[in-house]
Amino acid sequence: MQRIGIVSVSHHSSPASRAGVALTLVCWLAGCSGLGGPDYQRPEVAAKESWSQPEGVTVSAAATIQPDWWTGFGDPYLNELIERAIADNIDIRILAARSGVAQAGIDQASAGLLPTLTGGAGTDTSKVTGSSQTTKYSAGAEASWELDIWGKVRKGVDAQEAEYKASEADWRAGYLTLVSQVGTAYFQIRQFDEQMERQRETIERNREILAIYQGMYEEGLVPNTQVLQQQAEINRLQNQLLELQRLRKLTENSLATLLGMPADTLHVPRAALRSAVAPVEVPAGLPSDLLARRPDIIAAEYRVLRAYNLEGQARLARLPSLSLTGRAGKAAFSLADLLDTTTLGLSSLLSFPIFDPNVRARIKVSEAQTQVVEEEYRRTVITAFEEVENALTNLSARNAQKQVLVSRREQLVVVSDQVYAQLEEGLVSQLEVFEVERSLLDSEQQMLANHWQILTDTITLYKALGGGWPREAVGLTSNNKH
Repeated sequence: MQRIGIVSVSHHSSPASRAGVALTLVCWLAGCSGLGGPDYQRPEVAAKESWSQPEGVTVSAAATIQPDWWTGFGDPYLNELIERAIADNIDIRILAARSGVAQAGIDQASAGLLPTLTGGAGTDTSKVTGSSQTTKYSAGAEASWELDIWGKVRKGVDAQEAEYKASEADWRAGYLTLVSQVGTAYFQIRQFDEQMERQRETIERNREILAIYQGMYEEGLVPNTQVLQQQAEINRLQNQLLELQRLRKLTENSLATLLGMPADTLHVPRAALRSAVAPVEVPAGLPSDLLARRPDIIAAEYRVLRAYNLEGQARLARLPSLSLTGRAGKAAFSLADLLDTTTLGLSSLLSFPIFDPNVRARIKVSEAQTQVVEEEYRRTVITAFEEVENALTNLSARNAQKQVLVSRREQLVVVSDQVYAQLEEGLVSQLEVFEVERSLLDSEQQMLANHWQILTDTITLYKALGGGWPREAVGLTSNNKH
């Protein structure tokens, strides 16, 4: 059992000696451990050892995602768009500005570790009845310093450093989101380009069919209603073409916004999706890598670390505080005599919080906030696992569907050629012609949509896996030293 010695200080002792005794007492108390709460530990979360590997998805757990992974699609124009977006996107600039605010907050929190120095000068004029007026001149300076014996201020600095790290991770997460949005919008525009090309080819083919019906009508082989029906079919296809053009323009405007440009100032040159962009193989990584690479998970963990530090700071507020104050000044009844006299002073104050309900309330609030951010971290991790698994499942399904769609289109091409040949002989009905032509166009559009889905699902998987950002160990920060 420890015994606390009583230190007696005579009132004749110098201010420096009294300050030394107070400092010795506080340093002895500082030897008690655990006053600032428990050391940081990553919140426990449900373990996941591996990803599912559905058939049709080529992944390599040993491969490393490159920081510029989008260049694997082999489209220089896409690379240019992403570079412009990273440089000029407004949301990315906002995240960078927030990171700057958090970084400045570190200096603000660190200011509590340094002494403060104030200076001043003034006059004091007084007059008593029956006597002459007197004026006293004074000038002086005062330095005060609250010693961070317990590391209370240091805890606040560590908390702000964690917030700064979290804001940096937020920027990286926003960066990944931006790249995925630009890629998805660009692929959508390319899909519209190829869809419109297929639509124009179908319109031209239906005009050839219209010419056949007009010739048969002139020879009296078919009624005029078949000619009108064929013309109506062409009008339906042209209406669909106009709708595709409208959707392309809207997507182009949204892409311009992502690049920090006003709408209608970006004009993407036309190109077919399947000839411009090729699917790429995706490295899968491991679930444990996800926790150390994915920016939103890292940001969530840094905010748990920040909460630990703020909780520790709240606990340390229960302990005594020691402040030192030094004063130096001059005073005289005339400016000429001001430099002849000097006063010096040094005082120390050791204060004990005997009863302060705000301290206890702050501890309870900080404990509750720590629980909140821990649960938010767990939610972020679980959601990340779902996003990766969904992307893998989608890629597997899209690749399987691709084979079916290719086979279906090949079969419909044969049927369409036969029906077209029979049409010139008048051996098929107009309903059969409509059905075959519509089915063939639908199969081509489904193949195109499937290619777009594979590309966008690939982007989603890259983003879900952390997009090539390096590993970061949140627990190995300076706060663990305290």
